[in-house]
Amino acid sequence: MKNEVFITISIVYYNSDIQLLEEVVSSILKISFEKKVYIIDNSSTLKVESLFKNPSIEYVNVGKNIGYGAGHNLVINKFHINSSYHLILNPDVQFKPSIINKLIEELEQNPVVALIAPKVIYPNGSHQFTCRRYPSVIELISRRLGVLKRIVDKGEYREKDLTKPFFPDFLHGCFLLFKTRDFMNVNGFDERFFLYMEDVDICRKIEKSGKKKLYYSKVEIVHYFNKGSSKKISLFLIHIVSVFKYFYKWKIAYKST
Repeated sequence: MKNEVFITISIVYYNSDIQLLEEVVSSILKISFEKKVYIIDNSSTLKVESLFKNPSIEYVNVGKNIGYGAGHNLVINKFHINSSYHLILNPDVQFKPSIINKLIEELEQNPVVALIAPKVIYPNGSHQFTCRRYPSVIELISRRLGVLKRIVDKGEYREKDLTKPFFPDFLHGCFLLFKTRDFMNVNGFDERFFLYMEDVDICRKIEKSGKKKLYYSKVEIVHYFNKGSSKKISLFLIHIVSVFKYFYKWKIAYKST
């Protein structure tokens, strides 16, 4: 591994559990590399601003909810000169700081890999299927309705040995570690996706650039995933809009693969 590594981390916060945010920031500050953390606050209040007084942390108040991808993109111009690696992180994850070392080692050994993500589990220890095939409309509908399990399982690579690293189509966006130059080369997230599908989209952009995405199951994180779009009609509608935008952008046939 290089003697000097500078990692930047961005977290987009919007009215979620403050305690979880504090816990993930505590883990970040224990990372052994030089680091800069950007907390992008899409909330309308400043209730988290006073919690993070540390020279490694920069608080960015937006004042309104501009969306997930746009929030992360706000800080692109702040880190592009010195950053070797950039971590896109949800405020509701937990991890051991040492996993960053291993993930960076893997990125350094794989010139063709632009993005790496670990195994993800729920707080109860069960597996989250965060590496996926590119979705079809039928799969997304089946997942929502809880039907056609065979199609859903195929989309989640359940036929594979997920204890072994491999190159999936896309990786869910709760923890995405990029080589910064590759994140910059694809211009970050497409801000037309307010929420949902932006992780699928950026993985397609990486693939189009000639690079790969690595699911690295030898290290793991915990994600307090609450499936917001299945609980709130407003988030469900946002999800539907994002799905249509995604298929329209990539001109993918509305059929199962």
